[in-house]
Amino acid sequence: MNFDESEIIGHLRATLERFVEKEMPRNLVAQWDKANNFPRDVFKKLADIGMMGLTVPEEHGGAGRDILATMIVIEELSRRSLAVSVPYIMATCYAGMNLDECATEEQKREFLPRVADGSLIFAYGLTEPDAGADLASIKTRAERHGDVIRINGAKRFCSGAEISDYIYTLVRTGPEEARHKNLSIVLVPPTAAGVTIERIDSLGMKGAATTDVTFEDVEVPLANLIGGEVGWNAGWRMLVGPGLDVEKLEVAAIAIGVARAALDDAWSYAFERRQFGKLIGTYQSIQHKLAEMKTQLHAARLTVYQAAWLANEHRDCGVESSMAKLFATEVCKFVALECQTIFGAYGYVKEFDAERYVRDALLLPIIGGSSAIQRNNIFKRANTYA
Repeated sequence: MNFDESEIIGHLRATLERFVEKEMPRNLVAQWDKANNFPRDVFKKLADIGMMGLTVPEEHGGAGRDILATMIVIEELSRRSLAVSVPYIMATCYAGMNLDECATEEQKREFLPRVADGSLIFAYGLTEPDAGADLASIKTRAERHGDVIRINGAKRFCSGAEISDYIYTLVRTGPEEARHKNLSIVLVPPTAAGVTIERIDSLGMKGAATTDVTFEDVEVPLANLIGGEVGWNAGWRMLVGPGLDVEKLEVAAIAIGVARAALDDAWSYAFERRQFGKLIGTYQSIQHKLAEMKTQLHAARLTVYQAAWLANEHRDCGVESSMAKLFATEVCKFVALECQTIFGAYGYVKEFDAERYVRDALLLPIIGGSSAIQRNNIFKRANTYA
């Protein structure tokens, strides 16, 4: 097996490194984090260098589906700021990938070129106050009235709803007891009459603020039903296929990026900071921390890249994506906390990025399916005795 990165991936990384240094300097990132602000101008520049087309077929203006390349973009952006990497996911994955897999040809022609040029962002409207991991228990209801769909209900932790063009909304379209058999997915503009969005003040992931969204007699055209007529009551199939598997990898890629940034900063600081007349990096206890961080991160990256390759080949990767999400996010939390430990008191103040790495890292084992849920998935799908 050859684990060398291709020339294309190498060029992609180099391009992103230059972009991040020029357009996402640390002082600006600190401002975005403090204000919980989405830098739309930077996002547009990212689209201008062609990064939005990695999940869009060429016939719709993209570069063609490349899941590994998409994960590497997420990783490289996340090394500096989730204020750009999370909206990138909302465009390329929530919109681009889901539309390519699940939309009608007419919907693809309408929306996918907008994904490729950076003018379309989706937020995920999946989780509800009483439904997180158990999405088949959602209560948000949609009813058809001719060519209109009327929606009532509420979504929680709908990150990026304020900056999105549509909320990719999971709705119940039949009796609750049918669970998986009567779910559908509808595109709801956040500006539609009857939509109320309220921010939830959270610890990390600044820039794509998470929100509560309420729908009160919200009406959208039937054309906003993902998959068209055959998409009615077919939402579960759309959700549990490539969508959720790749969502796990998106979070894992964020984790790799944050962990890389934390390790790089900790390593540099260890050979700048002096205590008792010596650089702290010359103490074996610090060296062992750095060695363990680097080893764990290396293993996590390999796990994520292998799962992304499987997803790109349209191969079953349910177990592998769960393992990648579980391992990478837990490694990220470990690395971020070790980074903060190496920085000491400085790792707890806003002047240094170490405290932001911790805030973001603590979220990652939760979103996209918690670590406990991933362990459940791995056991159920990999247990040959079940």
